[in-house]
Amino acid sequence: MMNLQRPASRFACATAVAVFMLLLCCGCGKNDDRYGEQVSANSSAPRAAGKKLNVVATISIIGDWVHVVGGDDIDLKTLVGPDGDPHEYEPVPSDNLELAQADIVFQNGLGLENWLDKLLLASQSKALRIVVTSGIQVRGIPAAEAGPFATGREDDRDPHAWQDVSNASAMVSNIAIALGAADRPHASAYRSRAYDYVRQLSELDQWVKDQINSLPPARRKLVTSHDAFGYFGQRYGVDVTRSALESVTSEASDPSAQQIASVVAGIKSAGVPAIFLENVQNPKLIDQIADQAQVKVAPSLYSDALGQPGTAGDTYLKMIRYNVNTMVKALSQ
Repeated sequence: MMNLQRPASRFACATAVAVFMLLLCCGCGKNDDRYGEQVSANSSAPRAAGKKLNVVATISIIGDWVHVVGGDDIDLKTLVGPDGDPHEYEPVPSDNLELAQADIVFQNGLGLENWLDKLLLASQSKALRIVVTSGIQVRGIPAAEAGPFATGREDDRDPHAWQDVSNASAMVSNIAIALGAADRPHASAYRSRAYDYVRQLSELDQWVKDQINSLPPARRKLVTSHDAFGYFGQRYGVDVTRSALESVTSEASDPSAQQIASVVAGIKSAGVPAIFLENVQNPKLIDQIADQAQVKVAPSLYSDALGQPGTAGDTYLKMIRYNVNTMVKALSQ
């Protein structure tokens, strides 16, 4: 786990303390009773003495949090690994076995894992499902702009809550409470790890604010190829401009000259020095668009998944730091 260099502000420390008080409920509060009842009703057969809790996380970001909180007290499997796209994930046969053996499944919810219901049904899993985004303030996106997240409601929900670090603190708290209720002998260890990690998240949240605030207001703009940074922009005062980049870079066929001209016009109108990409399949096209718009192509950002082990984004803490450093460097030039 990386060490954060900047000390937490008073507000950040207060946030960490507040979340820790919530975690204390794992041993005796209403949250614990609620999760305890669900574990009793929905879990598979009681584990043998000394057997670790079998835990499944749907995506790599949640898997990282569960690993931090659970430590060596759990057996963890993650379905959508590093660099995996949860929106387009196609389950593999081994997923059925892992879910059938699971005691708890941690998912993001908010429409991110639309494949999970069928997968759980096929595996006949009796695992407790915990939606880690429970209790956070959900960002709505107009249905007309929801793209792959559209549910047909007038106002759809943005699933990328982890891009706001304060949301990560709440989601880690949900993980610790659920683990503590399902595995009471190790509840204090889960609380302790979660508390230490939430303090780091509070420091990171303040660091992100400081870095973004170092940019002139006119430079706090993102044009990306994937609409995943709405929570980030909302939390840290960044104008995340939705452009047609995502549509033209994900199309199977080459876009028309009119489509490219529309994208270029949108980028010029945004007045940004660089555009940010994620999972781009046609770099030549992006270079063409950037050249016409007279902007730079910044290094790719991590959006829906962590990076491979050994990369700059192989943990959540490192991912956020890498993204922010990349943004600030590109937007300040």
